[in-house]
Amino acid sequence: MNGPRTLVVGAGVGGLVAAALRAARGHRVTVLEKAAAAGGKLRQVTVDGQRLDAGPTVFTMRWVFDELFGALGERLDDRLSLRPARILARHAWSATETLDLAADLEAAVEAIGAFSGSDQARRYRAFCACARNLHAALERPYLRAARPSLPALLWRCGWRGLPALQRASPLRSLWSALREFFPDPRLHQLFARYATYCGSSPFLAPATLMLIAHVEREGVWFVDGGMARVAEALASLAQRQGARLRCRAEVAEITVSGGRANGVVLADGERLAADAVVFNGDVGALAGGLLGAAAQRGWRRPRTTPSLSALTWHLVARTGGLPLHHHTVFFGGDYRAEFDALAAGRLPADPTVYLCAQDRRDDDDDGGPERLMVLVNAPARVLGPEEIAACRQASFDRLRRCGLTLDPRPPTVTTTPADFARLFPGTQGALYGPPTHGWRASFARSGSASPLPGLFLAGGSVHPGPGLPMAALSGQLAAASVLAEGRTSTSRWRPTAMPGGTSMR
Repeated sequence: MNGPRTLVVGAGVGGLVAAALRAARGHRVTVLEKAAAAGGKLRQVTVDGQRLDAGPTVFTMRWVFDELFGALGERLDDRLSLRPARILARHAWSATETLDLAADLEAAVEAIGAFSGSDQARRYRAFCACARNLHAALERPYLRAARPSLPALLWRCGWRGLPALQRASPLRSLWSALREFFPDPRLHQLFARYATYCGSSPFLAPATLMLIAHVEREGVWFVDGGMARVAEALASLAQRQGARLRCRAEVAEITVSGGRANGVVLADGERLAADAVVFNGDVGALAGGLLGAAAQRGWRRPRTTPSLSALTWHLVARTGGLPLHHHTVFFGGDYRAEFDALAAGRLPADPTVYLCAQDRRDDDDDGGPERLMVLVNAPARVLGPEEIAACRQASFDRLRRCGLTLDPRPPTVTTTPADFARLFPGTQGALYGPPTHGWRASFARSGSASPLPGLFLAGGSVHPGPGLPMAALSGQLAAASVLAEGRTSTSRWRPTAMPGGTSMR
């Protein structure tokens, strides 16, 4: 193969997608990953001899992956076993206040009516319509755009999309906009939680995040074998296109010559040359000079505080009392106080707790010990042992107050923001890139083209944002940017056509 050489730094979802698409174009692609396996944040930990997912736990927007596999002549269903969730999540405020949010709209309306009354059921239906219209207005001009701006967004939305944007009132916070739909403070709290999907506060995030409600309504999927199977499927896809995956290959520096990225130096001193480099890591690593002074030029340190981090506990335990769903949320008593504490850099005294019961689908339970991940939002900073112990006590107290009993089997694996900072350099422990606070934040993320020619970006810290499907879209955008530069370059190579293309519907 004599095509152009592309190096992909980081085998997360965005990097693997970019690698697959570039290899399909005839590039000589090598993916360099410092860990022992591909996946990035799709990592696992071992507890009591069992493997547990320790990263993203929700699979949505499967059309992103269907399109990707289809563009490369394959079928997603041949590589991943996916089953739709009947219940999106179970929510608990106390031992007597629980609500299952069903995937089926009519079932969800009925459940909300039984939980909070017919008026709230009617308002929920209106909320879903608003979220659907907002998603339709923003999918192509924002989610799929290489580098969106407000003028371009308004232009591409056209007059048909403007009413949805106006209804969402993007200048308002998500918390404020939800007030008109949900007088019941419990439902207000439930849907405000969408801000945390991108590591942000509902009191500062824009109302446009309501579109996440529609994304979930389109489908939440269970991945047989766990979320790590997604990384395995993408790595295998890239390799079938001809990409080479090198694990335990840590990149120490991105090299530059003539004002253009031209390769990397590995931690062991090995040098690799390239015509293009795709960086699938946090842009903070570039801005902080962690990939070398040459690659740092043109970057500015972010002025905003980092997004949220997390404190997690993985354990194997028998459960009783409140029946768990695969996704169960236990809400703290005061959302405002919770996010005020996080904004001040403190762990909340009464946190909202997310629990992923990884052996369950909807309500299935064999009665034996099960694999559990318990997660609370945390500030992106080093936490002291006393803080961690107090938060663990408060978190498991919240589970008990909502009726859940645990009979844990030691040991328990604890992961802190400092651990995330070590695993993902340049993040400070934040898990979502820059926070989505204020309407400008939606347009402030870096695009796929970096300030340095020849260096391209993918991953959750760049547009369109965090989460598996968003990271996959960022990989598509990075691959397209490499292609676009190749078309205008005076270099010796010409990209070849890829059968099928990628639908931009």
